[in-house]
Amino acid sequence: MTRNLDGALSFPVSIQRLPQKGLTIKIDADNKERVALRDFHQLQDVKSFKADLQIVPWKKDGIRVRGVVKAEIVQSCIVTLEPIDAKVEAEIDTLFVPENSRLARLPLDENGELIISAEGPDIPETFSGDTLDAGAIAEEFFELAIDPYPRKEGVEAVPPVVVTYGNADEDAEKPANPFAALKDWKQKT
Repeated sequence: MTRNLDGALSFPVSIQRLPQKGLTIKIDADNKERVALRDFHQLQDVKSFKADLQIVPWKKDGIRVRGVVKAEIVQSCIVTLEPIDAKVEAEIDTLFVPENSRLARLPLDENGELIISAEGPDIPETFSGDTLDAGAIAEEFFELAIDPYPRKEGVEAVPPVVVTYGNADEDAEKPANPFAALKDWKQKT
């Protein structure tokens, strides 16, 4: 694997003469690749990263990629910044079609309006050339499976900051008002 300009991993796979049964791709990131994943995704550590993918022909000229990505990572708690060990597991099932394929066109209704269903299948992604980057595909699903707000077990949200002005007894426990300074400024003019 090599460094991808759009991510940390690249594992190009030729799809020009894809067997009917497809190809099985196994990715096991080495130390250099795990460091690149850590840095690119702003993690504390990537202890392991593995992807098992099946790349098979789909319809006339499309490609289907199915599989799973598993990783062990270390993130920072959003409250305490302490390290948190986490496991990432992402199922992959996605379709690719050539750029000029009619299957790449967005579905329209009889009025010519775009049809998008949150529950419906995704529209196939397009590709050009005769290769797909299995590493980039695995990394994309890895990124989507990372918890964006990791919180250490037992840690509650940070309570709001309470600021007091003037006499502490008089204004005790008033929440900070961002416009309080403007009130004083207006009275001075």
